[in-house]
Amino acid sequence: MSATASNLTAALATITEHWQPHRVASVNDHDVKIVKLQGEFVWHSHPETDELFLVVEGELTIQLRDRDIVLGPNELFVIPQGVEHCPKAEHEVSAVIIELRGTANTGDAGGDRTSPLREVG
Repeated sequence: MSATASNLTAALATITEHWQPHRVASVNDHDVKIVKLQGEFVWHSHPETDELFLVVEGELTIQLRDRDIVLGPNELFVIPQGVEHCPKAEHEVSAVIIELRGTANTGDAGGDRTSPLREVG
């Protein structure tokens, strides 16, 4: 990827489907992705990597087996490697996700919600 500046608001405006991550940048061996979320995802974990969620707009609940983490705009949470989780959003959420390059959005769960990584633009 070339060295360019990215406007997250403009990039998020191009996304029309939920749960479809789009890469906006890469940092060393990690991808910086933007995504719109609505509804409940699938329970999964990422055995090889931590995963960072940063909410840009809306309210995101990250369900863990022992508690729920509720994030609003400008709040972030790191899900440790191997921890099972299930994101959900009652209303549409715009978010940034940072994770190891090549990480599937459905982690170890796989299935029909697995999305290929798309590029912004």
